[in-house]
Amino acid sequence: DFLEVPLGYSAGQAKEEASRCLGCKNRPCRDGCPVGIDIPAFIKLIEAGKFSEAAWKLKETNSLPSICGRVCRQETQCEEVCNLKKATGVPVAIGNLERFTADTERLSGEMSIPEVAESNGIKVAIVGSGPAGLTTAGELEKLGYDVTIFEALHEFGGVLVYGIPEFRLPKAIVAQEVNFLERLGVKVEVNAVVGRTVSLDELFEQGYEAIYLGVGAGLPRFMNLPGENLVGIFS
Repeated sequence: DFLEVPLGYSAGQAKEEASRCLGCKNRPCRDGCPVGIDIPAFIKLIEAGKFSEAAWKLKETNSLPSICGRVCRQETQCEEVCNLKKATGVPVAIGNLERFTADTERLSGEMSIPEVAESNGIKVAIVGSGPAGLTTAGELEKLGYDVTIFEALHEFGGVLVYGIPEFRLPKAIVAQEVNFLERLGVKVEVNAVVGRTVSLDELFEQGYEAIYLGVGAGLPRFMNLPGENLVGIFS
């Protein structure tokens, strides 16, 4: 089947793994994180069993923790520079802990909404609802911008939906993260092919003061191997 393969931590496993964190003052893991998550802080909250607080800490800087916990390359970023890895060869499993925290909050049915700044009245259009578009939308909305995402297809998520298999990233997880952005205040439009149904100039005429183009990698890259055109082979 195509069900998710790694099932994640139990609460006990998460607390045990979190206890391995050294709580370093120089926090190299935070510097290794592209979005600057306060990693020691959210891990120490897990160790204390404060799972909701850990989720709030994550969402201060990351709008898509359930997704990032599964597909972000922690092994070459935050975990690569972990001081525990330098000492023992085995880093704290930061990605697994991020996933646990986000999933625990999502399954509780009590997802926290971070503080959103007062509206500044500036409209921004996001073209494409892949990881870049979703992240940009979430961060701008928190800063007080009036954000609308335009997606050409009938489903949100971009490469998160059509480029990552279900067993690695369930589509229900992506849908839940998009729902979180909507609860933040982000407006979403599907079947909106910017460049055809509406032009960039028309978006500016509609009052959008900035447009972010996150159109993604829409074309496949082939490896030129014998048999790649056979039935059952996917690009």
